[in-house]
Amino acid sequence: MIKRNARFNYLICIYLSGIVFFTLFRIAETVAYCAQTEGPDDFGGQYLHALWNGFRFDTAVSTYLLALPLLLLIIGEMGRIRRRWYYATIHYLVMVLYTVAFFGCAADIPYFCGFFTHIDVAALGWFDTFGTMAGSILGEPLYLLYLLAYIAMMVGWWLLGRWIYKLTINNLQITDFPYRWSIPVAVLLVGLLFLGMRGTLTKFPLRIGTAYFSNNPFLNQIGINPVFSFFKSIQESGKDSNRPVNLIDSEEAAAVWREQREWEVDSVQCSVFSNQCEGMNVVVVIMESMSAAKTSLWGEAESLTPHLDSLMRGALTFREAYTSGIHTHNGIYSTLYSQPAILARQTMRNTPMPYVCGLPQALGAAGYHTAFFVGYDENYDNMQGFMYQNGFDLVVGEHSYPQKESKSTWGLPDHAMFAHVIEHCDSISRRGPFFACCMTCSDHSPFYLPDDIDFVPHHSEMAEKMTEYADWSIGQFMRVAATKPWFDNTLFVFVADHGLFLKPVYDMALSHNHAPLLFYAPRRIEPRFVDRLALQIDIAPTLLGFLGLEAPEAMLGVDLMRKTRPYAYFSADDKIGCVDGELLYIYRAKAQNASLYRYKEQSTVDLIDSLPERAEALRRYAMGMTQTSQNMLIDGSTACR
Repeated sequence: MIKRNARFNYLICIYLSGIVFFTLFRIAETVAYCAQTEGPDDFGGQYLHALWNGFRFDTAVSTYLLALPLLLLIIGEMGRIRRRWYYATIHYLVMVLYTVAFFGCAADIPYFCGFFTHIDVAALGWFDTFGTMAGSILGEPLYLLYLLAYIAMMVGWWLLGRWIYKLTINNLQITDFPYRWSIPVAVLLVGLLFLGMRGTLTKFPLRIGTAYFSNNPFLNQIGINPVFSFFKSIQESGKDSNRPVNLIDSEEAAAVWREQREWEVDSVQCSVFSNQCEGMNVVVVIMESMSAAKTSLWGEAESLTPHLDSLMRGALTFREAYTSGIHTHNGIYSTLYSQPAILARQTMRNTPMPYVCGLPQALGAAGYHTAFFVGYDENYDNMQGFMYQNGFDLVVGEHSYPQKESKSTWGLPDHAMFAHVIEHCDSISRRGPFFACCMTCSDHSPFYLPDDIDFVPHHSEMAEKMTEYADWSIGQFMRVAATKPWFDNTLFVFVADHGLFLKPVYDMALSHNHAPLLFYAPRRIEPRFVDRLALQIDIAPTLLGFLGLEAPEAMLGVDLMRKTRPYAYFSADDKIGCVDGELLYIYRAKAQNASLYRYKEQSTVDLIDSLPERAEALRRYAMGMTQTSQNMLIDGSTACR
């Protein structure tokens, strides 16, 4: 008589055995890494956290490997299939799938030790020279040792699999038994399978960034299953938005970048502003959807932001500032790392994740503690993984706060998140200078307006109420901060992640990119309004200039206190725009056509044919700088040097 659900027990045993083997490969990779470095890092208890992350990724890979075998077993169970060859076929399928997956883990060990990243889609290029690649592997004694170790482990795997198969299926008589047992078990296993594929019970499925939990790059990466990262990189590279753009010849793009670096330095401004905030703490607030159209920059009567308006009057405020893109990931990436948006590309979600040098690394090297705060899930847009890989000591998101404070899809309301930022600054200020970046979100639908605070909106529309609330939260944050001992020694920067699609005159709405930008340090920076062009990517080099620190070479922005920007360029997914203070150039990537307008006059007359030289200058600069950013990402020159 068959043991109840023995065929399903087979799959469970195989899964558990697979987890053990994946873990053994992970430990072997750890040993190999530590052996080739000067000495093993002091991992402490954090290595156990990395192994836990590894279990989650290994489970995800295992569930994909076992999906088809589970389906076939369910068919056999429901169809009362008694043929032993049927189950033997399933067994060999399982063993082969795992053998291939384990080969990926084995091959990843020398790859990871050599490149400090897991095997990705780039490795497929080696098959163009398969003979050379095979010769290099077989000719290297260490690689041959890895291969022999893999073969030995696979012998053990097949012997273990054979024992499990005999124990659960082969030596048992296949007879009928009631459906009341098999159906519930099958449903349960299918549910667990989909849960394993998703990898988490949180809002977002398992992704590469989920493994990142500290500022130790090895511990962050060792938890990732190389099979998972390999197929994820193939998936990401196949997306249209992630395919390399070809906007302009690479040599011409490099020439545009050289010309920007040679822009004349404004010696008067440089002597007035340089180093005047040296040693100060830094707080950067990236405001969700805070278009300039919501503020007093476009007329006091239309303003929804009295608190922000007050700050702008007391700060160095750029009226003609533009965000790099129209999405939150654009705003975070460009503000912190001084790189532009590349059409619809989501650079922070790339697999493998790029190394990009920016504010966190520059300030960290100067002795600053660096932290990033967001009220919602820190895995959204792969923020946690990207931030930990690129310079932040601490990433704080929804899972770090008390659960009762999470009120909506977007987690904590702005005022609640700011309260945690204040607590952090209080605590960390005793240890030295700090850099805290906060990403707000309450001004993003679906809206949640707290009803337990001292806030009374003046408008009836929900969207306008939320802008008022977001502004009120900023006012509360600055009011509380002003009572702290670290306030007078802190430089605050406020900028939008992007604007909002409001009152469009052109098919590329400037309200989506035109945003307030202000540097606020009452005792150090004299307040004034500046009407020169500015870009979101200029924040990092300008801020470092205030602090008397050198901006990394990889930054594509300029120090606005040293150089005057003749052009400002930005993206809106399938469009690139560029302005020079009078004219707006729009390039439509999908349609592959362009237009030129006098945007200050809100004229809709297309001047692309009548002013070809002006159009070409705008096109060349926008395309050149965007292409330069992509080329840097491809060749790795965005990394700190």
